[in-house]
Amino acid sequence: MKIAVVGTGYVGLVTGTCFAETGNSVVCVDIDENKVSKLSSGEITIYEPGLEKIFLRNLKEGRLKFTTNLAEGIKDAKIIFLALPTPPGEDGSADLKYILGVSENLGKILTDYKVIVDKSTVPVGTAEKVHAAIFKNYKGDFDVVSNPEFLREGVAVDDFMKPDRVVIGTTSERAKKLMTDLYAPFVRQGNPLVFMDERSAELTKYAANSFLATKITFMNEIARLCELLGADVDMVRRGIGGDERIGKRFLFPGIGYGGSCFPKDVQALVKSSTEVNYDFKILEAVMEVNEAQKTHLIPAIKKYFNNNLKGKKIALWGLAFKPNTDDIREAPALYLIDALVNEGVSVSAFDPEGMKNVKNLLGNKIEYTENQYDALKDADALVIATEWSEFRTPDFDKISGLLKAKAIFDGRNVFDLSQMKELGYYYVSIGRKIIEP
Repeated sequence: MKIAVVGTGYVGLVTGTCFAETGNSVVCVDIDENKVSKLSSGEITIYEPGLEKIFLRNLKEGRLKFTTNLAEGIKDAKIIFLALPTPPGEDGSADLKYILGVSENLGKILTDYKVIVDKSTVPVGTAEKVHAAIFKNYKGDFDVVSNPEFLREGVAVDDFMKPDRVVIGTTSERAKKLMTDLYAPFVRQGNPLVFMDERSAELTKYAANSFLATKITFMNEIARLCELLGADVDMVRRGIGGDERIGKRFLFPGIGYGGSCFPKDVQALVKSSTEVNYDFKILEAVMEVNEAQKTHLIPAIKKYFNNNLKGKKIALWGLAFKPNTDDIREAPALYLIDALVNEGVSVSAFDPEGMKNVKNLLGNKIEYTENQYDALKDADALVIATEWSEFRTPDFDKISGLLKAKAIFDGRNVFDLSQMKELGYYYVSIGRKIIEP
């Protein structure tokens, strides 16, 4: 099938590449000439494990192409995916200017039936707005479908190629048939295509992400209570995770969620709720707790240094909002950096993938090192903000030889308490007892 994908950001590039991998002919469209030039020459513009290999294969085979020309890109396509940014506005609502702008332009160049698919995360009612924007300039036959993505950064290729489910919002039988044919190779193992109306599909994406954000936040609240009551959140987590009604996933406490989806989607759903005069109390609390959780370690750090952080040096492991991505959007590490620097601390940081993006954002506000151990040189303590695998079993002799004091503040509960005790570290984690030498 011939497909167009408008937008070559994270969602667009993964979507286009994975559709090409199953034999479709895909043209990706973007207004950024530099990005299109890079992609066309084989230079991938995002970090996502497993993506580069299939990207290069499909580019070489000619199934994946890139252009800045919208008319050229969609000319032969049966299905056009809109994978465009929907950044939050000042009031928390999703900004639809990019989607509606492209939709108006599509109306000026469409000449025959096509299915236009909202792949971006959009508020309820967006499919109708897209239809109206196209219809301004094109009175022919077309359908607008909602097909939200459920891609987790770090495992997005697997998520796309082997989805738990595919949600498709359409009331058109013609569009339903085309979408069924397109997704058939991805659901051969029996995972469902879930068809529903457009508004329900749009709400499904927000509901899913908001529920997961709530689950994470609930465990962070439990972790705070554990710290006050002398309980161990890891034991509580195992105890409740064995209940199949709750499940084991998203029960790990930490210093809050970040990234491009959870913060934005929770905020957007709250905004949509207020627009229909509904007070979504749970999600208001989720946002409040998560904001505070990002700097939850700061009081413990200040206490260790007798409330005098000025002139101290802190090593920071992890900048991306989660492992296996270079995405730093709403990353808790950024909030920790701000809080520490405001206290007069110098920060030396390492992240396997996120340092370039942080440097573009913060410049020389902090020091960036070539490896995790260089960050420790002459540092007064280590803070862990992202649970990269390479941080889990480090050389502790090397750590203790580089740090001025054996002090670790772990925002992701990477290390075992008994091991920290045995090694003689002062160790603070989330929802567990403080280990003192």
